[in-house]
Amino acid sequence: MGLNQLPFDPANNNEPLQFGSASGPLVTEGLIENGGESSKKRKRTNTPSADNSRTLNVDSTAMTLPMSDPTAWATAMNNLGMAPLGIAGQPILPDFDPALGMMTGIPPITPMMPGLGIVPPPIPPDMPVVKEIIHCKSCTLFPPNPNLPPPATRERPPGCKTVFVGGLPENGTEQIIVEVFEQCGEIIAIRKSKKNFCHIRFAEEYMVDKALYLSGYRIRLGSSTDKKDTGRLHVDFAQARDDLYEWECKQRMLAREERHRRRMEEERLRPPSPPPVVHYSDHECSIVAEKLKDDSKFSEAVQTLLTWIERGEVNRRSANNFYSMIQSANSHVRRLVNEKAAHEKDMEEAKEKFKQALSGILIQFEQIVAVYHSASKQKAWDHFTKAQRKNISVWCKQAEEIRNIHNDELMGIRREEEMEMSDDEIEETTETKETEESALVSQAEALKEENDSLRWQLDAYRNEVELLKQEQGKAPREDDPNKEQQLKLLQQALQGMQQHLLKVQEEYKKKEAELEKLKDDKLQVEKMLENLKEKESRTSRLGTSNQDSDYPLEKTMNSSPIKSEREALLVGIISTFLHVHPFGASIEYICSYLQRLDNKICTSDVERLMGRLQHTFKQEMTGVGASLEKRWKFCGFEGLKLT
Repeated sequence: MGLNQLPFDPANNNEPLQFGSASGPLVTEGLIENGGESSKKRKRTNTPSADNSRTLNVDSTAMTLPMSDPTAWATAMNNLGMAPLGIAGQPILPDFDPALGMMTGIPPITPMMPGLGIVPPPIPPDMPVVKEIIHCKSCTLFPPNPNLPPPATRERPPGCKTVFVGGLPENGTEQIIVEVFEQCGEIIAIRKSKKNFCHIRFAEEYMVDKALYLSGYRIRLGSSTDKKDTGRLHVDFAQARDDLYEWECKQRMLAREERHRRRMEEERLRPPSPPPVVHYSDHECSIVAEKLKDDSKFSEAVQTLLTWIERGEVNRRSANNFYSMIQSANSHVRRLVNEKAAHEKDMEEAKEKFKQALSGILIQFEQIVAVYHSASKQKAWDHFTKAQRKNISVWCKQAEEIRNIHNDELMGIRREEEMEMSDDEIEETTETKETEESALVSQAEALKEENDSLRWQLDAYRNEVELLKQEQGKAPREDDPNKEQQLKLLQQALQGMQQHLLKVQEEYKKKEAELEKLKDDKLQVEKMLENLKEKESRTSRLGTSNQDSDYPLEKTMNSSPIKSEREALLVGIISTFLHVHPFGASIEYICSYLQRLDNKICTSDVERLMGRLQHTFKQEMTGVGASLEKRWKFCGFEGLKLT
């Protein structure tokens, strides 16, 4: 009746005892103060000793408590009348009275009681852990020497649930192994070897850490001191296929869950798809036609119309309906143009308002600056104090800077307007000139074609006249009056054709003269434009020094030996080629290399170009007699110093 109620049911609680580190104690033993009474305590583990020390009965069913609930752990220890122990076995309260835990209705005060909010400090990793003797039914485990280094272990395999246990006694059986290691957790399988070692597979991974705590313990079967009944346990990680397979399955399951979570997140964040477009029918067509007439629903209806046309809904039966919808869509063009013009007008008005407001602000700034300047004159300046003079000068500078900024902005707006106006005028003049020229050219071509056709007709008439004359000489004289009439008619036709041809030629000459005049006018306009551009570029320059430096550059460009971009490219390629050949190369070798790049390159042109560039290339004679050879070398670095 005096025990405190536990916050959980011990019979149904199967959660394992969690340790802060792999080297924590496997089973918490009671404190043994008198070494002489140890044998009695082995026999009677459930009876308290004279000095009120307690031990846990290993034979009874092990009650495992989750360390994640410190309140339950402290309450259970108090109900047993024991001091609350830490993970390493040290008492949390050094001056704890065990009699308080057995009193009825008075729970002991511990740092982990709810409401106090006191949590025991964590155990530092460098603190040595005190290992104690572990008593089992058939054997006893003695802790290793604390001064020895911890036993070495291999690298932990992923998902390890199997341990290697070596150093077993020769007389050790599988029942003894189960008795020792079942305290660490549920054992699934044991594979024992005849050479004093075995492999134990646990149900969970954290049980392996508990089993590693027993590494280094000396085991003794019963009370025998025979060598075959003793051994030193060595527990280490073991690599098993089943563990690796389960771990891989778990990782794949986690990856699938992660992919599913990401997919759900992407679907949640994805923007909603547009509403589906209805299929074409006469009823829907009439609805869309009504929407097309409404300005507010026009964009939606046009999208539906576009989708229907792309789907191929237009056929002979529905062509008239679609034509009427397209016609109603076309009726909105004028509305959109008017809206654009209205917006442009609003923009121009806003620009004009801004310009007027800016000019008014500039006038006020000018007035303020004039006030500052009048105040800085000697009549008024002498009456101000030093601080007042300083403030007035600072204010004057600030006002001048702001005024200059606004003035530059206003001048920039005016300059842009002037540039737009000049561009429009130039475009209009060029367009008119081009239209006039094109009209004259077309008229001249038409006159040429007419002149050619008239010449061909004249030739045909002349051939006919000659044929008639030949026939007249051969034919009898009876047909003379008819032939004479035909000849007269032909002569009259020829005279008319000749007069028409003369008129056409005169018109053609006039048109050619007009075309030449227009060409001259165009050249003059282009020259004027170039002069204007040059003047603008000269005015935009800061000093006259840049203008003086441009003229010698033009002279050098006009007098340079390189006359085109193609020759400049050839010079660059030849210079690179000869730089790779320091001993020079013949003109045939150079041209063979250049002809791989371009078949049209001629040897004489290349030699003439290299001869012009005397400071870049030089020709030398090598060899004697029959082996005499002309070689070209690159001397650009030396020529740079000379020039």
